[in-house]
Amino acid sequence: DGLLPEEVAQVLGVPFEVIPFKATAGAPAPQPTKRVHVHALPERREYEIRFPRVEWYRQVIQRKVVVDWDTVAPLVLDPMRVPPEVLVGNYVPNTSGAPSTFGVGRVQEMTLKQYRLSRRLQSRMFELARDITQTYLSPDPSKAPAHELFPQIYRIVETFVREKVEAQGEYEVEDAFLGSFYSSMRERILTGIRPEVAEGEPMELPLYVTGREEGSTADVDFWSSKATYAVRRSHVNFVVADTTKWEQAAAERLDRHRIVTSFVKNSGLGFTIPYTHNGESHEFYPDFIARLATDPVVHLILETKGYDPLDEVKEAAAQRWVKAVNADGKFGRWAFRMARNPSDVAQLLAMAEMGDVA
Repeated sequence: DGLLPEEVAQVLGVPFEVIPFKATAGAPAPQPTKRVHVHALPERREYEIRFPRVEWYRQVIQRKVVVDWDTVAPLVLDPMRVPPEVLVGNYVPNTSGAPSTFGVGRVQEMTLKQYRLSRRLQSRMFELARDITQTYLSPDPSKAPAHELFPQIYRIVETFVREKVEAQGEYEVEDAFLGSFYSSMRERILTGIRPEVAEGEPMELPLYVTGREEGSTADVDFWSSKATYAVRRSHVNFVVADTTKWEQAAAERLDRHRIVTSFVKNSGLGFTIPYTHNGESHEFYPDFIARLATDPVVHLILETKGYDPLDEVKEAAAQRWVKAVNADGKFGRWAFRMARNPSDVAQLLAMAEMGDVA
């Protein structure tokens, strides 16, 4: 009624659309964020892409194992990420109560010298090989007997330490058996080990998600406030970009190239590739799936990647996924490629046209 001064509240985390308010004089009225409905179009059913939902893998190793070393990511011991030396001092509060290393007690330098002298490298490799062997041992005595499996895995560990461990700065090769380095090394070796098919071993096969074995572009249905781009050769009406240029350029190439009969951006699709890092399970979300007019038809998983410290780990996980799914055969032929700059996409599609994709 004009008798009291106006009061203004700043509300965080609640959309203005649900709050009745009076705009402050002279201030622009808040505009609602534009949201776009991203969904599969029934009239584009011919562009539908189906994909398997892989939870993990199963192996039945009976006698021999091998490693495809080209797919095994190296382990870099980088002092810029994990320091090999630290200063340790007693906790002494300063005059303001904050922690200080000055005062009673001496500051000590802790290094890895004592750790390196405590045991031989051979014994550390022995323990890692024993750890990995335990993963494959079966209660069935006719499969994976320890006395045959362990020597093979020990040689694999030796090869990894010799050829795949890169010690930088103050680090030495022995330090690969410390903490998170050890977990990463174990994961990389486990990812690379395969049954020896030439000796009659079965291939590694995928374990599908129970009750949700297959996914489809028909399931895409969500609203987005991100930048969207209309496309033609996709069951889904828009590409939702997570970058300013990268993914848009890739989508434009896929939408126009004659080898591509259909493609989809992995937004709201739920397509993931499992992998482990530092002993924990993770999921890798590749950027695109494209169906190619090859003979036989190949579904290309395309990742557009700038710098990522885990790109080699993710690429190895994707190649493992592809081999397992192709061995099963239930979902046709698949391939994976990683594009590290926009021009790579056109080059990869040209190579696919010449048959270099499966």
